[in-house]
Amino acid sequence: METEEFKRILSGLVRTGKVMDIDVEKRKARVRFDSENFTSGWLYVIQHHAANMYIEPDAEHTHTIHDTYSGGGIAEKYEAHDHLPGSHLTWWMPKVNDTVLCIYLPIFDGDGFILGQIK
Repeated sequence: METEEFKRILSGLVRTGKVMDIDVEKRKARVRFDSENFTSGWLYVIQHHAANMYIEPDAEHTHTIHDTYSGGGIAEKYEAHDHLPGSHLTWWMPKVNDTVLCIYLPIFDGDGFILGQIK
């Protein structure tokens, strides 16, 4: 492989851009990359199923409980707190206009994925 071609491939692997459209059901989004002057196809949003979470609640933070032990319901409002290891998010989606970090497979017209939001 030529050095210039190798550099070109590497430079396209990791990109940042702004979310233009989302498909919540399919957990995909389209991203605008201004530096390359194009909008992506539909990219899968990577999910983090075993993430530990820290919650910085606004004044309305409550917990909705979905389990067979307690029968479910709404818990009281909580102060800022950590969730125990093993808690998980069912899914995460960026919002339109969020800046996100994307990674692409190193093949021609390869699939890409949204890794997370950049603040």
